[in-house]
Amino acid sequence: MSIQQTVATLFERFRRLHVLVVGDVMIDAYLWGKSSRLSPEAPVPIVNRLKVEQRLGGAANVALNVQSLGATPMLCSVVGDDLEGAALVRLLLEQGQTEEGIVLSPERPTTVKQRIISGGQQLLRIDSEVETDLTEFERRALVQRFSQLLEKADVVIFEDYDKGVLSTPVIQELLQLTKKKGVPTVVDPKKKNFLSYVGSTLFKPNLKELKEGLKVDFAEANLEAFEEAVQQLQAQMQVENVLVTLSERGVYCQSKNGEKTYLDAHIRAISDVSGAGDTVVSIAALSLALGLPLPALAELANLGGGLVCEHVGVVPVDRNQLLEEAQKSQVLQRELAGLVF
Repeated sequence: MSIQQTVATLFERFRRLHVLVVGDVMIDAYLWGKSSRLSPEAPVPIVNRLKVEQRLGGAANVALNVQSLGATPMLCSVVGDDLEGAALVRLLLEQGQTEEGIVLSPERPTTVKQRIISGGQQLLRIDSEVETDLTEFERRALVQRFSQLLEKADVVIFEDYDKGVLSTPVIQELLQLTKKKGVPTVVDPKKKNFLSYVGSTLFKPNLKELKEGLKVDFAEANLEAFEEAVQQLQAQMQVENVLVTLSERGVYCQSKNGEKTYLDAHIRAISDVSGAGDTVVSIAALSLALGLPLPALAELANLGGGLVCEHVGVVPVDRNQLLEEAQKSQVLQRELAGLVF
């Protein structure tokens, strides 16, 4: 079978997968307007509103990426029982996704990040959110929804934005449930809970998160110190595989048996890096669920993360474009040789 046929078959297998995404969801709101004068009340621009838009953000953008790749996402989170929470559920349903995993709580607001844009430039961002941990009622409701959806899941993504849905006790409880079911886990961490994901299958920080989470510092060119940090992470957290995104320098992965692989970034016309991490973790999760070798998983995620950077704003990866590039990849040709999906 040629590499083109192998990759095409792999992408078709994506359609059979169910992916449980748990973590912090939010609404990315945009107000576009025109500004031509300053306010007489304060030295700030007056913006005449032309258009407003709401988009799914945070863990919900990961779900959109999973969906764009052909798989079925199942989003699990806690949002406010408010107008914004209702809007988030509506946006989910408009995308053809399930709301089964969404807990509406009267005790916290839905996270909204509103950007005010004029002349192609962001003038202001207004965040409406709390970062407190879930109450006992919210925690029980989240775990119940998670348990129900886990029955159908082929892989679980933990998407942490430090907004309170995922805390150390919640993470440990959910990981315990996944281990009992034998479902692999992929973690996209943030600083607060970085060391809480003990025993996860694939841990995916970026370089900044790795340094902050382990409280280490080194020059980016110091590969020896970098690899020592990854080794420390693997030993301390007993994670099976590590995938570190390195921005314009590509990605690095290390397997449970110590195999190390550096993959260069592909040359792109970079427009916006927003959302690239969401794409990377989505592709990594699907690849993990299908048992791809770690270097092949990393290469596919590397390709997808680069592709979304060619677009302005947060957009899910284009499945056909990724398929086309994957079929040309020499790394995938080497790593997938002889594999049957």
